[in-house]
Amino acid sequence: MPFWEMPLEKLDRAQWEALCDGCGKCCLLKAEDEDDGQIYMTNIACKLLDTQSGQCSDYRRRRYFVPDCVRLTRDKLDQFTWLPDSCAYKMRARDLPLPEWHYLVSGDRETIHETGNSIRGKVITEVKAGPLEQHILDGPL
Repeated sequence: MPFWEMPLEKLDRAQWEALCDGCGKCCLLKAEDEDDGQIYMTNIACKLLDTQSGQCSDYRRRRYFVPDCVRLTRDKLDQFTWLPDSCAYKMRARDLPLPEWHYLVSGDRETIHETGNSIRGKVITEVKAGPLEQHILDGPL
């Protein structure tokens, strides 16, 4: 059985990290409503996100440069309700198979981009974005 079909609890750290599909959606800045605490997604990518590959440009040291960068773990997975339903971690937590466009299934990291399931071509980096309020999304990216 391929590791990506195993329950999340059985994965070692390398397998857990490899489960990421590279969509980049978790690295988009979020806005929180001060009145009701609701989280709104934006089309602004973290300054470390490579908007072509969907990968962090300095993953190992990301928290040094972005102190509030989220570390997604099995224990915290259900806290991140803003993760898209297509997130491999959420799908496997619900015992769903990975989609055909996931690189572990397709064998190609470009498939996610070619099928429009990543942030490529849809976001702006926070270095160039301007005010966060001008980039709040009405729906999923």
